Amino acid sequence: MNHYTRLFSLVLMSISSAWAQDTLRISKNELQQKVIEQNWQLKITNQAVASARADYRQTNAVFLPSVSASYTGISTTNPLMAFGSKLNQEILTAADFNPALLNDPKKTKNFATKFEVLQPLINADGWIARGAAKTKMQAYQLQSERTAEYLKLEVNKAYMQLQLAYKALAVIKKAQATAQANLKLIENYFKQGMVQKTDVLLVQVRVGEIQNQAQYALSNVQNASDYLHFLLGETQDKKVYQPTENLVYEPQMNTVSGTISEQRKDIQAMMKTSEAYQKMSVSDQMGYLPRLNAFGSYELYDTAFLGTAAKGYTVGAQLSWNVFDGYKTIGKAQKSKAEYQKANTELEQYKAQSQLELNKTLRQLTDAQNKVNLSRLALEQSQEAYRIRQNRFAQGLEKTTDLLASETQQLQKELELDQAVFEYQLTQTYLQFLTN
Repeated sequence: MNHYTRLFSLVLMSISSAWAQDTLRISKNELQQKVIEQNWQLKITNQAVASARADYRQTNAVFLPSVSASYTGISTTNPLMAFGSKLNQEILTAADFNPALLNDPKKTKNFATKFEVLQPLINADGWIARGAAKTKMQAYQLQSERTAEYLKLEVNKAYMQLQLAYKALAVIKKAQATAQANLKLIENYFKQGMVQKTDVLLVQVRVGEIQNQAQYALSNVQNASDYLHFLLGETQDKKVYQPTENLVYEPQMNTVSGTISEQRKDIQAMMKTSEAYQKMSVSDQMGYLPRLNAFGSYELYDTAFLGTAAKGYTVGAQLSWNVFDGYKTIGKAQKSKAEYQKANTELEQYKAQSQLELNKTLRQLTDAQNKVNLSRLALEQSQEAYRIRQNRFAQGLEKTTDLLASETQQLQKELELDQAVFEYQLTQTYLQFLTN
C-alpha cells in the first residue's frame, strides 16, 4: 500500500507539473474585458442590433426621393408602338398619317433614356412606422447591453467556481499531508505492537480516499477553465486558468429596496418593444388615410443607339386613397393591435417574474450568510475536536476509527465552509445583477 501511495503521489505531482507549464494566471477584470470583446453570444446580439439599425435606415424612404435611370432599345412593327416611337423622336411627318402606313408600319427602331424621380410628400402611416423601427432598434440596443451585463455575471460565476476549485484542491492537499502523517504514526505504532493491522489498513484506505478527492479537485479546475474558454470564445487555447484573487467572504450591508427597478435594461428593452408594437398599430390604422406623392421624369429618344435627338419631361403629383382592399388593411390593423396588447401583457408578466426572483434572491442571501456563519462555527468545533482526539490517540485513549472520523469531519466542514462562501458571494453578485 505504501508503494501505491508513493506511486499515486508521483502521478499527482506529474499532473500538477504539467499544469504548471500550461497555467495562465488571470484576474476577474481581465476576463470581463475579454468576454466583451470575444464572446460569441454578444457578437450575435450585436449583429441583431446592426440588423435593426438597417431596418430603421430603410424607413428613410418615407421622406427621401427615389431616383432611377433606364435605357431601352426596341425594334417594332406594332402600329401603336411605331407611331408613338416616331412621335417621341419628334420625326413624325404628314406622310405618316397615311392609313396604310398607320395600319401596317415599317420596322421602327427606338432608343430611350429615362431618368425618374419619386418624392413622397404625405405618408402618415410611413412616418409612424419609421418611429416604430427606431424604437425597435433602441430595444435591441438595450437587449445587447443587458446581454453584456449577463455575460459579466457568468464570468464572475465561472471565476468564483475556479476559485472554489483551487481552494478545495488546497484543502484536500492539506488533508492529504495530515493523512500521510497519521499513516506514518500508525505504522510506527504497529511496529511497536501498539495497534492492530486493521488500524493500519483503515488509515491507508483513508489516504487513498483523499488522493481520489484530489484527482476530482484537479478535474474541477479543468472544467472551470474550459467553461471560461467557452465564454471567451476560445477554441484553440486550452490553458488552465489560475485566479489571481482568492475566494473570500465579503459581507455587505443590504441596501436593496426590495422593489424591481424599471430602469433595468432588460425591462426597458421590453418596454421599448411594447412601444414599437403600439406605434405599428397606429401606423396600420393610418393606412386608411390618403397618400400624396410627387413624381417627375426626363426622357431622351433617338433612332440611333445612344442618340439624344428628342427630349422631354414630365412632372406631377398623385393623391391616392385605398378606399377598400378586401379587408386587408382592416385585418392588418387588428393584428397589430393584438400584438401590441400581447407585448404589453408579456411586459407585465416579466416584471412580476423579476420581482419574484428579486424577493427569492434576497431571502437566499440571508440564508447564505447564516450558512457561512454556521459553517465557520462548525469548522472551528471540528478542528478542536480533531485536535483533542489526536492528542488522546497519541496517548492511546482513542480508537483509530474515531480519529479517522474526526479527521474526515474536519475536512468535510472546511469544504462546506468554502462552498458556503461561494454560495454567498454568488448570490450577492446575482443580486447586484438583478438590481442593476
